[in-house]
Amino acid sequence: MTLVAPTCYRPPMRILFVTSNRIGDAVLSTGLLDHLLRIHPTARVTVACGTVAEGVFVRMPNLERLITLEKKPWGRHWLPLWVMAVGTVWDLVVDIRGSALSWLVPTRARARMRRGPGHKTEQLAAVLGVAPAPLPVAWTAAEDHTRAAARLPHGTLIALGPTANTDLKIWPARRFAELFQALAAGPLPGARAVVFGGPGPRERALAAPVLEALPDAIDLCGALSLPEAAAALTRCVLFVGNDSGLMHLAAAAGTPTLGLFGPTPAEEYSPAGRRTAIARSPTGLMDELSVAAATEAALRLLDSSAAP
Repeated sequence: MTLVAPTCYRPPMRILFVTSNRIGDAVLSTGLLDHLLRIHPTARVTVACGTVAEGVFVRMPNLERLITLEKKPWGRHWLPLWVMAVGTVWDLVVDIRGSALSWLVPTRARARMRRGPGHKTEQLAAVLGVAPAPLPVAWTAAEDHTRAAARLPHGTLIALGPTANTDLKIWPARRFAELFQALAAGPLPGARAVVFGGPGPRERALAAPVLEALPDAIDLCGALSLPEAAAALTRCVLFVGNDSGLMHLAAAAGTPTLGLFGPTPAEEYSPAGRRTAIARSPTGLMDELSVAAATEAALRLLDSSAAP
């Protein structure tokens, strides 16, 4: 009789990852999540995020559960998350919100973010002691690319992101049109503009003047989910947009991304990707960022992206 040694079954690692309410910060956190998935390829991950950021994670591999939180006064949004998390013994809780949650649920290891110097991706990497900081990723599925292909023609496409979550970060609409026209008349002849924006009347109102100035532009404002938008961005040769969640999504998708900055610190929030650049207002006021400066930055980015 042959004796077979019993195998030791190890259940998959359970990870709770608590991330941001906002799309941009949520996208930036995907690099840290991607790092965890690469070193723990069988892990089962629960992600807790804000409702508007849900689409950042719906295509993530190994996603066991996605918990969305609607921010409430006095931190009352944490109680429902605690109720959903306390019944599981986690192997690791990563909390980039820096809350007390990781101390209030059973876990074998915990990591909490403390804000420090450097780019946001470096701050996130420090949570787990990772160096260099992993770049954000954009998770998509085949159906997202199919939907994007159905909405966009073949050819040279320039993505424009004229919206943002605050008026102080918004570059004047006419300058987006002038920048596009300069690129289409120069290094990207025959290009078409693709205008991106989120759902809702405010986003539509911010995109409307750009669409009016560029009547041949393709209007995708509010038309796509976040994974579909990421897929559409991969079909564009360049993204130019305000400091926003869409800017970070474009960089994560691998599109050459030019971020336009005024009052927010570019040292912390510049687009994180392999092909990115910024154009910054000299005074912090978006009105003071010239079309010439933004066009010059776009041309340098295109040249560097075309280099082998």
